[in-house]
Amino acid sequence: MTKLRPLLKRSRGQALTTTIRNLNPVLRGWATYYRLTASKRSVAALDGWIRRRLRLILWQQWKLARTRARNLVRFGLTETRAWKSATNGRGPWWNSGASHMNVALPHRVFDRLSLISLLDTMNRLQRRP
Repeated sequence: MTKLRPLLKRSRGQALTTTIRNLNPVLRGWATYYRLTASKRSVAALDGWIRRRLRLILWQQWKLARTRARNLVRFGLTETRAWKSATNGRGPWWNSGASHMNVALPHRVFDRLSLISLLDTMNRLQRRP
């Protein structure tokens, strides 16, 4: 079984779209394998963890506070909130789960980047006759 952590490693130095492209076949395989599971809560938690990990990768790729602030404004935050978030002094994992990143990079952004949702894929596969 392929593991997610090596695919989502921070130091891989590649674009987010490339990471998602490499991640999608693994997620498709997991969804197919676990499609008959009764516990949807753990699958939803894993979906959330994957998106948070992708936000962490972006946060670390942005490196400088001014780059972080500029990108957060580009994704829809106000300039004041973006600057406060970019200079808050917290670590990358905390910031990846913070409200400013969830507002700037919601679920639909990852849908547009064609990230496969485990829960949605499993539900779609279960409805098949």
